[in-house]
Amino acid sequence: MSVTVVGSLNEDVLVRVGRLPGRGETVIGEGTTLAPGGKGANQAAAAGRLAAGVHMIGRVGDDPAGDRQLAELADSRVNVSRVHRTLGVPTGSATIPVEVGTGENLIVVVPGANARLTPDDAVAERVRRADVVLLQLEVPLETVLAAAAAAGGTVVLTPAPPVPLPAELLDRVDVLVPNEHELAALAGAEAGRREPAELARLARSLTSAAVVVTLGGRGALVVPAGEAPVLLQAPPPVEPVDTTGAGDCFCGALAAALAGGAELATAVRYAVTAAALSTTGPGARGALPDDDAVRAALTRTPPAAPVG
Repeated sequence: MSVTVVGSLNEDVLVRVGRLPGRGETVIGEGTTLAPGGKGANQAAAAGRLAAGVHMIGRVGDDPAGDRQLAELADSRVNVSRVHRTLGVPTGSATIPVEVGTGENLIVVVPGANARLTPDDAVAERVRRADVVLLQLEVPLETVLAAAAAAGGTVVLTPAPPVPLPAELLDRVDVLVPNEHELAALAGAEAGRREPAELARLARSLTSAAVVVTLGGRGALVVPAGEAPVLLQAPPPVEPVDTTGAGDCFCGALAAALAGGAELATAVRYAVTAAALSTTGPGARGALPDDDAVRAALTRTPPAAPVG
């Protein structure tokens, strides 16, 4: 199996707070931690912990933060030979207040070198040959489109941060993985919590491809292509410490499972379990599980429930 991730690499600054601030409000932090991050790199690290054959395509600056990001990915068994250094531009960064007790967070990203990832970088042999190509939107949209067009295997896209998606990109995506807020934004609907059946209708109004809607602590909604039944997959019970990067872990695990030959519903059950385990430690990668841990926890993951 092989997974190629085309996307962002960041250094995260995690700030522990008693509660998340509102608009215009100042709160006092309880401490800071530097941690590896970036949606692309987080997804690659999650996939690398779970399976061999994971490759990363991206850009970092020629700075110590870039050194740290490459070393962290290599420690997660990710091939970083296609991560390019960019002179004169810093490695991307993110500032993340994390609420003590709930693990909920806010994220502000500064792209840095990620903004310099080009379509030529993305049209690589590792993209053409991968069983699964995993994409996000923290790098230029034209680069994402070039990668999707060059992919020879299954294309999985996390549409985050949400921007209008051109039809030529949607046409090349096999599995779209938004959260419920991103799905509403892409479909032009009002923000707000929705029941699974309504989310499924929004998903099918957006694309004819398969859609997997991540729902945080509620798990994930599987909306297959065509008229196959919609399923709600709940996670196993865990005690969350920090939800930062749980969605990225989900996508990395989903890609690894799909590349290994799993059907979509089976891959989602595996990914929901991995994501739940990832919330039991600090930061986006503080508790990324390996395959043995996920398979052990699957015994506590409920079966998927039909919707509608």
